[in-house]
Amino acid sequence: MTHQATWNANLYDDKHSFVWKMAAGVLELLAPKPGEKILDVGCGTGHLTAQIAEADAEVLGVDRSAEMIRQAKEKYPVLRFEVMDATQIVAPEPFDAVFSNATLHWIKEPERVITGIAKALRPGGRFVAEFGGKGNTAGFLEAVRASWTNLQLPGPPPNPWYYPSIAEYSALLERHGFEVTYAILFDRPTPLEDGERGLRNWLDMFGASFVQNLSDDQKSALRDEIEKQARPRLFQSDKWGMDYRRLRIVAHKN
Repeated sequence: MTHQATWNANLYDDKHSFVWKMAAGVLELLAPKPGEKILDVGCGTGHLTAQIAEADAEVLGVDRSAEMIRQAKEKYPVLRFEVMDATQIVAPEPFDAVFSNATLHWIKEPERVITGIAKALRPGGRFVAEFGGKGNTAGFLEAVRASWTNLQLPGPPPNPWYYPSIAEYSALLERHGFEVTYAILFDRPTPLEDGERGLRNWLDMFGASFVQNLSDDQKSALRDEIEKQARPRLFQSDKWGMDYRRLRIVAHKN
């Protein structure tokens, strides 16, 4: 579902399970009910889709990554999964709810996503999501900018993410026929696994866009420099952490 070119589903589950394990709060907001039809946008390897299904809801998990969907089908063969881009949502039926976790900050065309979600929902249906909000990964991005300058790499560094404020995203939803009933932006510092390798693993998983146009030597130098620049702020007690800020939101279709 993200617009990163490729995803390593095994690395995602092995070293970055916090993506879905820390979603208990947003699942509580969704509060799926038996028989409800729910669309899980950006389902990844299907763990949250399965948790939604445990409430006896009829859930469809969709993700842009064929590799993620392949692994989701292997893990949860009785559930429904499809490859689908969030900017091109096609709903086979009206849904009672659309859910999304840790996906929408990857998509810089938010209005296309919201338009598709609105079409997928029945009148009165709800949209429940959590994703990176304003200020997310600020320390990491500061380290990227400093590293880019120090290494004299061409042009400004890429920024693959969309981190809206509550006001910005609420306004988009309201323009597309939603009423926002809950919204919160909160800090969620997140420890990374593997000690010294934590940030490198995170870059391997989520940072492809920063190195995609660089030579092998430049890629290696950039990874080393980002670790150096980020260490004072993001490495504590022998462990890397990422300075996440999350936007959690609930809206109902008018």
